[in-house]
Amino acid sequence: MYPNYPNSNQPYPNMPQYPNQMPPYPDNNQQYFPQMPGMPQYQMQPQYNPMQQQYPPQMSTGQFDQSYQQVHHYQQQQQPAMSVQLARSRPTVTPAANFDAANDASILRKAMKGFGTDEAAIINVLCRRPSHQRIEIAKAFKTAYGKDLIENIRKETSGNFERVLVALLTPKIQYYCEELYEAMEGQGTDEDVLIEVLCGGLPNKEVQAITQEYQRLYGKTLENALKEETSYSFKRLLVSLSTGNRDESTHVDLNSARNDAQALKDAGVNRFGTDESEFNRILCLRNFHQIRLVAEEYEKMTGNSLEKDIKKEFSGDVEEGMVSVLRAAVNQPLFFAKRIHKAVAGFGTDDRALIRLCVTRSEIDMIDIKEEYQKKYGESLRDAIKGDTSGHYKHALYVLIGENKS
Repeated sequence: MYPNYPNSNQPYPNMPQYPNQMPPYPDNNQQYFPQMPGMPQYQMQPQYNPMQQQYPPQMSTGQFDQSYQQVHHYQQQQQPAMSVQLARSRPTVTPAANFDAANDASILRKAMKGFGTDEAAIINVLCRRPSHQRIEIAKAFKTAYGKDLIENIRKETSGNFERVLVALLTPKIQYYCEELYEAMEGQGTDEDVLIEVLCGGLPNKEVQAITQEYQRLYGKTLENALKEETSYSFKRLLVSLSTGNRDESTHVDLNSARNDAQALKDAGVNRFGTDESEFNRILCLRNFHQIRLVAEEYEKMTGNSLEKDIKKEFSGDVEEGMVSVLRAAVNQPLFFAKRIHKAVAGFGTDDRALIRLCVTRSEIDMIDIKEEYQKKYGESLRDAIKGDTSGHYKHALYVLIGENKS
């Protein structure tokens, strides 16, 4: 029996308020570098902002000029910092036009009232609204009918379909806390959840909000929970990432990248044993653009990819954690495409991971993830989900990833 999420039925009006302005996921929502000669020209599209604020702020003229000078400086040296990719952020779930929370609440009430349940109507409302609109629907539902929407959903649905809908109606920060708690509670630890959430590049303010909410929900700090459930280098990596203190600027520095690459070489392949603290320091402090540059300089210096040498120097959970940070820095949509593939590949399906990834990434970069999935595995994400799911559960995931019902 899949366990109920703790504290998921508290009234929505009393939900804690999270920071109103979240920074973007690294590699998302920003055009970090200007267009360069010879590169295809792309038109930036208006971005979805669940908090109804524009973030990140648009570059000022001075910032634009500074960014151009940095790139131009590397061109003059004939030592390009990296293969610059334009930042992408293409969600599949965007705000509904002419949104009416009361009307949506009425549709849900009719779908669950009386004998039988209209699952298609529920999917059409909840799977096509972003988080902030879903929360408004839940408030309107309670106001109009005196009932908690999650409680109604639990009574009228079951199995993985129920879990998708409950996840959609749980505020994002609380949802992450619940997933982390379930990963560490009881016997054994689900390290995959810890790696996905903490190593996948959440912005600092979201990580900090998670740590605050985790303590409020469970009466203990996330750091202490991680220390109790993990050990050695993996523990130190997760504790570092849980501080939410990464440099989030777009600044890149070639000399600093070369110094870091040399430090990683000296801490790894150049010595007997491994100085894991140097890997931890660079991977947890540097912004993702700088990490990409470090990885490029490392490969020039050693002839090996940084990922390959991390795998040579580490093993087990810390290896996967460090490789995950590197992959998220280099290509975040591909990182999440690989996480989805891990959830559906082989015998059986990790439905918990599949639901979490589809729910959380649908409002960020699911279109990009789908493209990376197709390129990497030679099949569409839709077909991968079709082969591992069924019924209303499958149809709900289809809508979340931007595909037709059948």
